[in-house]
Amino acid sequence: MLLLQNKEGHDRRLIVGAFIIISLYLSPMFILGEDAHIRVHDNLDSNLAWYKVLKDSGEAFGSINARIPQIINGELSRNAFGSEFSGIVWLHLLFPTMIAYAISQAITRFVAFWGMYLLLKDFFLTKGEWAVIRVGVALAFALTPFWPSGMLSTLGHPLALWAFLNIRKGKIRWQEILVLTLLPLYSSIVLGFFFFLSVMGLLWLVDGLRGKGWNLRFFFSIVYMTFIFYIVEYRLVASFFISSEPNSRDEYFHARLSLARTIRLILKNYVLGHTHVMTVHGLVLLPMSLFALYFIIVKKQWRQEKTFLFFFMANFLLSTWYAFWFYRGWLPLAERFHFLDTFNFARYHFLRPLVIYVEFALALKILSGIGEGWRKTAVFFIILQLFVLFAFNPEIIYHKQPSFKEFFAEKQFGRIKDYIGLPVEDYRVASIGIHPGIAQYNGFYTLDTYNNFYPLSYKHQFRKIIAKELDKNKSIRVYFDEWGGRCYVFSSELGKHYMFKKTTKKVLHHIQLNQDIFYQMGGRYIFSAVPIENAEDNGMILDREFLSKDSVWKIYLYRVKASS
Repeated sequence: MLLLQNKEGHDRRLIVGAFIIISLYLSPMFILGEDAHIRVHDNLDSNLAWYKVLKDSGEAFGSINARIPQIINGELSRNAFGSEFSGIVWLHLLFPTMIAYAISQAITRFVAFWGMYLLLKDFFLTKGEWAVIRVGVALAFALTPFWPSGMLSTLGHPLALWAFLNIRKGKIRWQEILVLTLLPLYSSIVLGFFFFLSVMGLLWLVDGLRGKGWNLRFFFSIVYMTFIFYIVEYRLVASFFISSEPNSRDEYFHARLSLARTIRLILKNYVLGHTHVMTVHGLVLLPMSLFALYFIIVKKQWRQEKTFLFFFMANFLLSTWYAFWFYRGWLPLAERFHFLDTFNFARYHFLRPLVIYVEFALALKILSGIGEGWRKTAVFFIILQLFVLFAFNPEIIYHKQPSFKEFFAEKQFGRIKDYIGLPVEDYRVASIGIHPGIAQYNGFYTLDTYNNFYPLSYKHQFRKIIAKELDKNKSIRVYFDEWGGRCYVFSSELGKHYMFKKTTKKVLHHIQLNQDIFYQMGGRYIFSAVPIENAEDNGMILDREFLSKDSVWKIYLYRVKASS
């Protein structure tokens, strides 16, 4: 009993240390506030602006038929934004954007740690002597640079797996029910849990077919969590299963890679990962797993280490599945079954953070069992991985990008609003060389946008504005026509670049826009981050230039006139 208490006390001390390290990792966001540097891609350029627009629209609790008047002439469905049952939406309704963002980061990372720790402690590294490994790996997992608006969509997998494995063993307590109930409130089914729950369903089926019995508690727990997700995500369900209006995703096309490029993508994903599920595993975790595999082969411990081998193979197979989803061999099936294009089944690789870090823990356990030298080596590599992950802290890795305050430039855009001097709902704007999310965040009504889905008819109408530019550049033409999530005023000269700071020397010389269509849609102003040399040819007049010490942009305000 005394030995057990000592082991538990050792775990508690390690956990307190881990919480201190997580708090240190998070501290720049809380200390610097709006001067902090955070991710731009699929974050500042989109999600954070969406939450602000939703809050300002008054439609957070709108019906499934409600529209967001500020974006694309009121044609954007309220359902394109997060559900009012989502915790992250509530954070942004209750707090200023940067505070809400920092709190969300804290919630996600602390829950991620606790979930991985419980999973390892109860199922994979159960002995007291492995305390340093399970706490260290859980800490490393919690510090991975996850996609912020994904919340616990991937980092919540260990906690969910812990609950399901307990139920599978016959343990169904209030803790497990609470986990299965609360996780859907702070995660997304399409950004991780659809794939996780389908794997749980497969596990239940395999158990039954292998003669372990048809575990009804396990089955109904999977059904229960799925049901909670569908309640939370009712807007998404309504948009894709009830609405008959064609949307921009109907033109999404994914199967285009040759076999050679597909194989390269397998290796790239396996070693480097993916921007939405960054695991930072290539430098430390991958070599350690390969060392462990070598030891298993040499010692012929296939049976003893079958759990590690399962996770090792699952890791590679998930990368293979991800890459082959984009293989052009899918084309005949995608043409026959349209949902294969509109739903991204490649996201099974979103299970990799769970798989990779459990694999890492098992590898360290195997290697530490070789001898005292390897035990110390295992601890060293945990510490090394933590240093690598701290190097990926947003304040370090994004320090050359604009801070939150510099990106949204509220004072600068407030001056633009004052200069125009009209109610914002009486005119429409579009942006060139900067993300339209900046104008949206600052309350402007925009014709351009970045959204997951919007009416296909609007995409076709907007395309007429930029048709000549798309004709001049295959890259942006394919990007817009076969995806179109970024409904931007593209230029063949700028390509897919939307971050031209005030220090840029770039000038647009030959842009060709359809000013008549732009004007008919209500467009009156262009916010350009670069000067437009042939503005008059496009029916534009330079009204004024705006600079601010709190902004990284120089905004050229062009007024668009009606053609005579």
